[in-house]
Amino acid sequence: MLDPLLPDLRFRRLAIVGAHAPHRSEDAIARAARRLGLDAKCFDALRTHRRLGPLAGPLLERAIERFAPDFILCTRHAWRIGLPRLARLLRGRRSAFWFFDAISHEGVLELGQLCDVMYTTYANQRGLWHARGVPTMRWLPQALDPDLEQPPAVLRPEDRCDASFIGSGQYPHRWPMLVAVAAACDLRIWGAHWDGAPAALRIEGGPVVGSRFAEVVGASAVSLGANAVPAQDTEYASASDRMWKIFGCGGAYVGPWVNGIETMAEHGVHCRWYRSTEECVAEVRELVAQPEERAAMAVRGRLHALAHHTYDARLRLLLTDQEMPFAPPIVT
Repeated sequence: MLDPLLPDLRFRRLAIVGAHAPHRSEDAIARAARRLGLDAKCFDALRTHRRLGPLAGPLLERAIERFAPDFILCTRHAWRIGLPRLARLLRGRRSAFWFFDAISHEGVLELGQLCDVMYTTYANQRGLWHARGVPTMRWLPQALDPDLEQPPAVLRPEDRCDASFIGSGQYPHRWPMLVAVAAACDLRIWGAHWDGAPAALRIEGGPVVGSRFAEVVGASAVSLGANAVPAQDTEYASASDRMWKIFGCGGAYVGPWVNGIETMAEHGVHCRWYRSTEECVAEVRELVAQPEERAAMAVRGRLHALAHHTYDARLRLLLTDQEMPFAPPIVT
């Protein structure tokens, strides 16, 4: 049954073309589409291309045509099908490209030009991509997957710590903040590519996803956010999907403040924002010392995200040609 908030929707079949795995955004989008009453299917251009090379494009094109979608939603690996082949698939169908990253990748500009509209999770990038030749740009941040991001049923005692950070380590921009927090409390880090990071950081292991992500968040008094590159520090109301995952898993989130971010979540109510390394350390220390307050904040944050920031809510906007209602003007 079609979602009652989509009464005029004239299509029912959504193909999501890009990458696919149980923990990826594409899978969360597909689940949201099914909850909204659509027939949705993911087509894994990344893994199929890695396995089959030049055979992947024709195989995927035939598979997508057999599915007969009314709407094709591309993510950044969709270009691996081959741009001429993708153009044939998009012809006569509604289409959108949803770009999740803060930095550019191969094929992004071409996908933005091929699809009817390009959505970016970073509001300031609308002007950047518009200036590069993408005609229609909109803003749509990532979100919470209510089926996947839930508080853990069981915690591992060995995971317990004052603060945790889950993310990649190849971004030196985030190292000084993490080093400062590590000097002030028991900070543990999970993720890939931490080989060259400062020795003061305690790296617990590689990437954690799904239920393991929830376990780490649940065992941490505080869960940190940290921007990967300097450009993110000046993005309007920007946050990675890490924030929404932490909210969904019931974590007490402390993340970087940027202009407009309180349109997403309110400081001291749903989470804590920091404007400097010193503020981050102070917020972490305060929450570690106040278990009742951080638990109450985590509950408020989760309820807020479930009410306003799920993939269901984001997809309703995308399917009806809208963007976030508090988007700033495009500046080129």
